[in-house]
Amino acid sequence: MTLKTDLTRRSFIKSAAAGAGAVAVPMAITGCGGDNDDSLSLSDSKLVVAFGHGVASGDPLSDRVIIWTRVTLTDDDIAADKSVPVEWKVATDETMTNIVSSGITETNSDVDYTVKIDAEGLSPNTTYYYQFTGPLEVTTDVGQTKTLPVGYVESVKLAVCSCANYPAGYFNVYQAIAQSDADVVIHLGDYIYEYQTGVYPVISVAGRAPDELSEVITLDQYRGRYAQYRIDEKAQLVHKTKPFICVWDDHELANDSYTDGAENHNEGEGDYADRRAAAFQAYHEWLPIRTDSNIEKIYRNFKFGELVSLNMLDTRHIARDQSISTTDLLTSTDATALLMDSTRRLIGDEQLSWLVQEWTNSSTTWEVLGQQVLMGRMFVPVELLLSLGALIAKLEAGLDASTEQIAVNTAIGELYALKLRLNAGDPTLTDAEKLRLSSTAPYNLDAWDGYFIERERVLQGADSLNKNIITLAGDTHNAWASDLHVLDQVTGELSESSIGVEFATSSVTSPGFDQYLALEAADKIGFESSVIALIDDLKYMDSNRRGFLEVTFTPDVATAQWNFIDDVTVNESISDTITTNSSYIELAADGMTPVAKAAKFEVYPYSSGRSDANTLIPVIE
Repeated sequence: MTLKTDLTRRSFIKSAAAGAGAVAVPMAITGCGGDNDDSLSLSDSKLVVAFGHGVASGDPLSDRVIIWTRVTLTDDDIAADKSVPVEWKVATDETMTNIVSSGITETNSDVDYTVKIDAEGLSPNTTYYYQFTGPLEVTTDVGQTKTLPVGYVESVKLAVCSCANYPAGYFNVYQAIAQSDADVVIHLGDYIYEYQTGVYPVISVAGRAPDELSEVITLDQYRGRYAQYRIDEKAQLVHKTKPFICVWDDHELANDSYTDGAENHNEGEGDYADRRAAAFQAYHEWLPIRTDSNIEKIYRNFKFGELVSLNMLDTRHIARDQSISTTDLLTSTDATALLMDSTRRLIGDEQLSWLVQEWTNSSTTWEVLGQQVLMGRMFVPVELLLSLGALIAKLEAGLDASTEQIAVNTAIGELYALKLRLNAGDPTLTDAEKLRLSSTAPYNLDAWDGYFIERERVLQGADSLNKNIITLAGDTHNAWASDLHVLDQVTGELSESSIGVEFATSSVTSPGFDQYLALEAADKIGFESSVIALIDDLKYMDSNRRGFLEVTFTPDVATAQWNFIDDVTVNESISDTITTNSSYIELAADGMTPVAKAAKFEVYPYSSGRSDANTLIPVIE
């Protein structure tokens, strides 16, 4: 496999070997920190290697953490299928003098020359440093990681991100996360994208074209796509600086994936099961995730002492039924029955049982779900949904969509005005006008809205156990905050009080609503305010900025803040401090007056005794 970088593999190897050994690189499938192979020796190997993809760490526990790198060989040595000995060390200091764990392992072409070690015997809540050494004393940069705490924990800060589309822009968001004081990075999927040049986005940012002219389908192609993403200096920086906890979404395989197919897969591309296996293998090779015998099963739990229990879910591959199409829903003779089909699965019975058992056994203050798609109820007026659908169809076909854009803007404006009148108790509102507001449908059937009954099972499970639930989501490339309500088993109505909240992160680079709605600043304010007003559970959104979500937990309160950056089409210097913006403009209740607000919310646990516990509370700054 040839790496498509600004250096050829051979010239990169030569320049790395000629200089001092501190060249950064990526890694492999898991070796155990306690299983050192005494038969291996670096001194016996004369292979010329480099570490071109940096280092990474992930899946931290209180006593261990995965550390990762990858060896780059010359083409001749790859052709000879040579194995490479690699030494690893973990220390309590950045100079790597106080070594607490070490060993030597071997990597080969079976795992794309990646190296993944489960470094054991570590202390809780401790910052560690790690490094790899290859033949001829070539070394990686020193990485930094941290184990999870035990017992009482004063605070935990998570940086939440998703959707890093290489051709859509530079990974400035990763650089901002690396510079933050987050303890752990939670990556909710779409770490890579499978598309060929000119598909998504249609026009790549200068210098950011995908490495393949064709779509990624085979194992070598998936490996090559990860290699391209991990050659990026900002991706290397954030992985070197922070431990990651990751789950996949769809684009690690193909767009809108489900158990046995995907929207972006056809018969001409071969057997889907083979493609799926290739995608999963490459994912486990290239990411610092703890890998066991079943690589398809990635749902797992992380305990941050007595404060946070983080359950990472798979809503995409392990059990998902194919999504209902909006056309099928809107043309159905019984749309309610279609939505309420109890046989439809998103996470499946086994994963749901595991989740409920984790909740049952847990006594932490906060129960957090790290998963891919929106759980909040996003029902919008049908006429707006139809207008948006027509607009998107025209844009995706490359046709003039000015008429459809006007129709969307008109529908939003009229519906927003009606909602303001309804909220104000306007007695002149007609039945026909009320019907325009009450005739609603889910805007995103790929999310939990399309798997109604299974969402209720999850929410009712949390509610019955009196848990403080916070759901984290990615996928949409926009920022959202929603209250979560459960259906009353007797009345069939939504609970009056929220039983949890959802925070959804924007994207690293992938475009959001701005891809379809060319909104000026003033129009953006009106659009976002209208959508928030029209969706009852929605309390916040951002439709066009890239960034990440920061969630801080204490025993008394959880605080979420969205951090946005100015531009992903400009390559910020790796030495610069990235400036983030955490404010937004919303229209006041009159629908006209702009009000500056902080993109920040607080949530209080049931133990606070507050009547608004487990409900989004805006932070006034």
